Amino acid sequence: MSYQLNGESWISRELILFIATNQSVIVVYSKCSHKQADYKQALLFKGIMGKKKKPAATSNTIALNKKARHDYHIEENLEAGIALEGWEVKSLRAGRAQLKESYVIARSGELYLFGAHFSPLPSASTHVNADATRTRKLLLNRREIDQLIGAVDRSGYTIVPLSLYWKKGRVKLKIALAKGKKQYDKRAAIKQREW
Repeated sequence: MSYQLNGESWISRELILFIATNQSVIVVYSKCSHKQADYKQALLFKGIMGKKKKPAATSNTIALNKKARHDYHIEENLEAGIALEGWEVKSLRAGRAQLKESYVIARSGELYLFGAHFSPLPSASTHVNADATRTRKLLLNRREIDQLIGAVDRSGYTIVPLSLYWKKGRVKLKIALAKGKKQYDKRAAIKQREW
């Protein structure tokens, strides 16, 4: 049996049903054989049969601190966990977070995220007092904390948050060891980017 489609001939003995519509082709086989698989692949390759759609890639990023890359020279990146309350996780799932004017401070051997704004949802519990800009503790290993605090104290570095994102169902904060840029460095970076 031979079929004509777009000026090309397709031959198959096992082909039972061949229905051509305006935009798609449906092919049904009675038995699955090597030849039929070749025909099906040929039809897919030619774009005659409908193509499989890829699932839409959902971004895991909750919030970015674009200003940090403009204001600082980034030296080293680290990933830190963050201690959150229930209403904060719900607001992060809704994407209601800002890192624009936030920074990391060291107090009594621990690191804290200061100035990050997590907007509470209107449907948050009435018995919980939601403070949108509360200080949140960062979860790091003792060795990493000591290394960061030492770099801040001795070398004049600053710890800045770069992004907030989901990783395996948990919220992670990417922090960076950075040095501040001078005004002429910022102008040079803009000039280089626009060149």
